[in-house]
Amino acid sequence: PSGPSRPFPAAAVDDILRDVVGSYLREQPYEPARCRDMAKDIAEVIKARVKDLVIPRYKIVVVTYIGQLNEQSMQIGSRCLWDPASDTFSSYVFKNTSLFALANVYAVYFE
Repeated sequence: PSGPSRPFPAAAVDDILRDVVGSYLREQPYEPARCRDMAKDIAEVIKARVKDLVIPRYKIVVVTYIGQLNEQSMQIGSRCLWDPASDTFSSYVFKNTSLFALANVYAVYFE
């Protein structure tokens, strides 16, 4: 099987994650209803901006989490069955004074 004609641009996707998450949440206080909507909006904007990079033959999955920063901890894990030679992901964690966010982009190459 042949692989991608060019590697997935992980650095460009990392920049998109930082830019989108930071611009949406920098001054945002944690409000459950608003953050629920923003998690969806952020995922949509990230997906659109990654698609604008026109990376052929990659399926893109975007997952975002927003939670309240309070004296608790949270562990998030994910597992995927994929080809490490062609499939990859980008991840970004953001915190301000009242919330945290995690945004993941999974890029899965298909023949």
